[in-house]
Amino acid sequence: MEIVRTVEALQEAKQRQQGSIGFVPTMGALHAGHLSLIRRARAENDVVIVSIFVNPTQFLEGEDLDAYPRREAADTEICERAGVDLLFMPTISQMYESDELSIGAPAKRGYILEGAKRPGHFDGMLQIVMKLLNLTGATRAYFGKKDAQQLVLIQQMVRTYFIPVEIVPCEIVRDSDGLALSSRNAYLSEEERSRALALSRALRKTTERITAGERDVEVLQRVMIDAMEGVDAIEYAVIVDRVFRPVETLKPGNAILLVAARVGRTRLIDNLWI
Repeated sequence: MEIVRTVEALQEAKQRQQGSIGFVPTMGALHAGHLSLIRRARAENDVVIVSIFVNPTQFLEGEDLDAYPRREAADTEICERAGVDLLFMPTISQMYESDELSIGAPAKRGYILEGAKRPGHFDGMLQIVMKLLNLTGATRAYFGKKDAQQLVLIQQMVRTYFIPVEIVPCEIVRDSDGLALSSRNAYLSEEERSRALALSRALRKTTERITAGERDVEVLQRVMIDAMEGVDAIEYAVIVDRVFRPVETLKPGNAILLVAARVGRTRLIDNLWI
């Protein structure tokens, strides 16, 4: 595995590779969820590139940019064992100029749910993803469904700007107790982790009602809220279609259940594609 830290080194390393490129962008603190993306990229491509970059433009003032877990040595070992060809770990100065061009999230889908709770977050996310897609020249780029709204906006950006890459959605990876894997789970105490299971419990109980035949979205959203007892604050518990439009009646095959809550000082999200 080759480790590169500058744009120039990445371009030079790419020239020594041949065939399709699978790309997995990350912010590090890699876990089994990231590993599932890397393994899929490895299975479907000739070359695998992973980036590790804690992107400052997608953190809002007062969020956990400085505290975000950074584990370069462990992440490097994980990538090497997983068969990554190129590991790109740039500095902020490599990725941003002092007077940046920028792109913005769409006015509707970019400013609901996560966009409403974290205004400007998606602007920064889309900006760095576009940069990384252009730099890597990826054939396919792999994103987890856990960040569902992010995934949908990236797909829209690729369509809008005619970027020649296939965006590959990958299933959420969960711990044995049902908690969706996230780098931010490291912030949770043992007691908080137990309470955090309310998110996956809400999705499970709602799915049980759907399986029993319930289709009224208002009823199902109330089931989600009631099942999230134990969290410190519910930010949202909603059902949308797969392009993030509100719906009144659930249609299996075109719906996403979405929950967000705070447990202690940690903000957690989870979802289920129905």
